[in-house]
Amino acid sequence: MGRPRILILGGTSEARLLAEALAARDDCDVLLSLAGRTEKPATQPVPVRIGGFGGAAALADFLKAGGYDLLIDATHPFAERISANAAFAAETTGIAAIALRRPEWQRRPGDRWREVRSIPEAIEALGPSPRHVFLATGRQGAHYAQVAPQHHYLVRSVDPIEPPLALANVEYILERGPFTLEGECDLLRQHDIDAIVAKNSGGAATYAKIEAARLLGIEVMMVARAPASAVTTVDTVEAALAAIDHLFPPAMKRGV
Repeated sequence: MGRPRILILGGTSEARLLAEALAARDDCDVLLSLAGRTEKPATQPVPVRIGGFGGAAALADFLKAGGYDLLIDATHPFAERISANAAFAAETTGIAAIALRRPEWQRRPGDRWREVRSIPEAIEALGPSPRHVFLATGRQGAHYAQVAPQHHYLVRSVDPIEPPLALANVEYILERGPFTLEGECDLLRQHDIDAIVAKNSGGAATYAKIEAARLLGIEVMMVARAPASAVTTVDTVEAALAAIDHLFPPAMKRGV
């Protein structure tokens, strides 16, 4: 067997770091696939394709046509559809698959979390009385806030929300993490935030808002992740590299 061909479904910092590590090793051929939802994606260390596949069956066809040996799902923990498609494609093609998922944030003393199953449930949990809400779910779920126009919203996303929300009291911030604890505390104080809507994404890049909420006694509507797929899951780049070496030992990759 020669150099294994690996398709990484990316869009996360973990996907970029994994691609970077594999590029440095130079013992496999890697393609990183991005959904194209971010207008200005970060520079990547390996060849990149942009855009969706058109469903699970189309992804399976892409894997077979490209002669891929391994599929790595390193998408966002809340990208449930593509993760389900990846699991289906791996099963139907018989290609090995790994999911790289950063661990969830864990509740700590002082956290005022209300765990909910979805963004609509989080918006409903804010209650009928007007509140100052930091909507930190990204642009994909921001439109759900329109059903509760009584609140004042501060919305942060990497790209602009188009079309803008049909709300009278809304401000937008265009920023990409990582964020600092000091900066997040200043932001929450400046806008008199008394509630945060956030997804339990895990990782360090956006955790500062959760720390800031803890310090300032702010309630967090924490959207829980969907159940994990059946694909073998690892939670660090190092564990993913070890899994790849297990599947394709160095001697095998050299054709020994």
